[in-house]
Amino acid sequence: MTVVATRAKPIETEKITINMGLIDLGQIDLLVQEGFYSNRTDLIRTAIRNQLSTHAEVIKQTILRKSLVLGLHYYSRADLEAVQAANQRLQIHILGMASIGSDVTPELALATIDTVVVLGVLHASPAVKEALAERIL
Repeated sequence: MTVVATRAKPIETEKITINMGLIDLGQIDLLVQEGFYSNRTDLIRTAIRNQLSTHAEVIKQTILRKSLVLGLHYYSRADLEAVQAANQRLQIHILGMASIGSDVTPELALATIDTVVVLGVLHASPAVKEALAERIL
């Protein structure tokens, strides 16, 4: 198996929305008001990090078992053209973010990408996502 090096973009964040009960939200506001956290987001991020830390060993073992690559990976048109020139195909399995360049055509993506498994965020043009829809697991 040949591994193709990819260039990573700067770290990005993804916005999520959650619904919470009024009492939970009030308790969060109370902790913010008392100075335990700077704002609601700070408390929620801390709680999520604590849960991820609690389950760190399970996460680590699952990453290994599923052969996931950890982090941000950017696949440019040049990267995919090099894969195509080498007569190879990619199996993209990432925990984090995969980003396919905006200049990558659906035809190039189909010619070079066999499967896409992203636990996190997949950034690609709508046309490339549509072309790869059956390959995104």
